[in-house]
Amino acid sequence: MNTVLNVDAVNRSFGERHVLKDVSFTVDSGRLTGFVGANGAGKTTTMRIILGVLAADTGTVTWNGVPVTREHRQRFGYMPEERGLYPKMTVAEQIVYLGRLHGLGHADARRRTTALLERLELAERAGDLVEKLSLGNQQRAQIAAALVHDPELLVLDEPFSGLDPLAVENVLTVLRERARSGAAVLFSSHQLDLVERLCDDLVIIADGTIRAAGARSRLREQYTLPRFTVEVDTDAGWLRDHPGVTLVELDGPRAVFDLEPEIDEQSVLRAALARGPVRVFTPVRPSLAEIFREVIQ
Repeated sequence: MNTVLNVDAVNRSFGERHVLKDVSFTVDSGRLTGFVGANGAGKTTTMRIILGVLAADTGTVTWNGVPVTREHRQRFGYMPEERGLYPKMTVAEQIVYLGRLHGLGHADARRRTTALLERLELAERAGDLVEKLSLGNQQRAQIAAALVHDPELLVLDEPFSGLDPLAVENVLTVLRERARSGAAVLFSSHQLDLVERLCDDLVIIADGTIRAAGARSRLREQYTLPRFTVEVDTDAGWLRDHPGVTLVELDGPRAVFDLEPEIDEQSVLRAALARGPVRVFTPVRPSLAEIFREVIQ
């Protein structure tokens, strides 16, 4: 993994309100980083500081080890949560124009725009005014605008908002392709199921403070509950009487149970094997929603 973006001890206040408190995390190239938190947690403010829309009161944002400059930001792509396109321009004209602002020649910008609209299944609407698009199609047009100059860092604020399930799958595929090509992708979303499917790394923020950050797989292991699933050939109701076990779910031969910290799960497995074949015995990995609830409490 190659860390390209480093947010270090960033603070920001609006008047008396301290909205970011020593915010620190990293984003790696070739990986998708999910940035999650409740409304008002500080996600959008952090993203705007990364992009230079806002200034930090204290702290630094670096790209490949040096402070982010205007030249660096020319190679960044940004999709804000609020609609940011010109409503009286056509979709293709808008994306070509934004590509030109990022330094592309006209022919190159038009070629990339055509390819992106095809890839995002928006080609048939290329000549339509932005204001005539549905909210979902406007969202896809904004994603195309963020991608047209082939950015090294892609920052997306709620990119799946307003998209139907088929459009979500299309955008997920495009973002994975960009990451595989080496781009660093940072995106926020309230749809935790989508974040869980898409992200390689995760940053959780609450009340302006980073509560957890790291690889999704490592965080799932770190916050794994002492919970297990067992499936046997006979009724698993005997677990009610096993020391240190609390049944969470029981459905005949299948059970989900919690263990008290001092109890070894192997004692439960041995007790199950003494009663016959054991088909399944495995820890329950927490969902992103469960991790999120635990770390923001």
